[in-house]
Amino acid sequence: MTAIALTIAGSDSGGGAGIQADLKAFSALGVYGASVLTAITAQNTRAVTLVEPLSPEIVRAQIAAVFDDLEVRAVKIGMLGDPQLIRTVAEGLRGRDLAVVVDPVMVAKSGDRLLAADAIAALRSELLPLATVLTPNLPEAAELLGTAPAPDLETREAQGRALGALGPGWVLMKGGHADGPTCADLLLGPERHLLSAPRIATRNTHGTGCSLSAAIAAGMAQGLAVPEAVARAHRWLHGAIAAADRLQIGSGHGPVHHFHEWWQA
Repeated sequence: MTAIALTIAGSDSGGGAGIQADLKAFSALGVYGASVLTAITAQNTRAVTLVEPLSPEIVRAQIAAVFDDLEVRAVKIGMLGDPQLIRTVAEGLRGRDLAVVVDPVMVAKSGDRLLAADAIAALRSELLPLATVLTPNLPEAAELLGTAPAPDLETREAQGRALGALGPGWVLMKGGHADGPTCADLLLGPERHLLSAPRIATRNTHGTGCSLSAAIAAGMAQGLAVPEAVARAHRWLHGAIAAADRLQIGSGHGPVHHFHEWWQA
C-alpha cells in the first residue's frame, strides 16, 4: 500500500514553505501527501503581507474527512497561528495511532511573526505531549522554554532535554541559526545523534524548517525508525539547499530545491 502522510499547516502563496513545501517534500521522497489547511498567507520570497486563519470548524472537518477515508501513517504539524486552532488540531489527533512531527512555526524566513504570543502556552500543553518528534530551531526552542537561544552545543542539549520532558518522544534541535562553517542538528531521545553538514552559502533557504519536518514525517510514514527518518531527511534537505540557487525564484529568500534529485535544471 502507498505510504500516506498528512500535513496540517498554513498555505504559502509563494510556494516555498507551508503546505506547498510539505507536499513537495512528501512527493520527492515517494509518499502520497494529504493536507489540512489552517491558514492562508499572502506571502512571497520577501514578506508576509497578510495572514488569515481558517475557522476551527473547517479545520476540524478537514481532519475528519482525511481520517475517514485515508490510511494516514504520519502527520506533520506546522503553522497553527492561535490557541483555538492548536486545541482543534490536538483534539483531532488525540487517541490516534500515528507518528506526529511537530514543527513549532513561529516566524517566517522574512521575519514576519506567524504564531500569536498567547499561543505558545497552548502549543506546549496541547501539542508537545502528542509529538513523536519536535523540530524547533534555536529561537523557537528558546521561546518554548522562556529563555535565551542556546549559544553552544552543551546548552542546546540541555534545552532539548527540557523540551523532551514536556512530552515529545524525540527532539531535533536544529542548528541552522547557529554560527560556524558546519551546521549541526542534535537529535535527542532514547538515543543521542549529532548530524552535521557543511554550511552552504546561500540566501535561498525559504521553507527549510517546513521541508525538513515534512521529510521526517515521510520517512516515518514509510516505516523508518525516528533516527533513520531524521538522518535521511537531513541528507535530502542538505541536497535541496545546495541546489537552491539553480531555481532562481523571487528576489528575496528563495525556496530550497525539493526536486533536486529529479529535475535536470
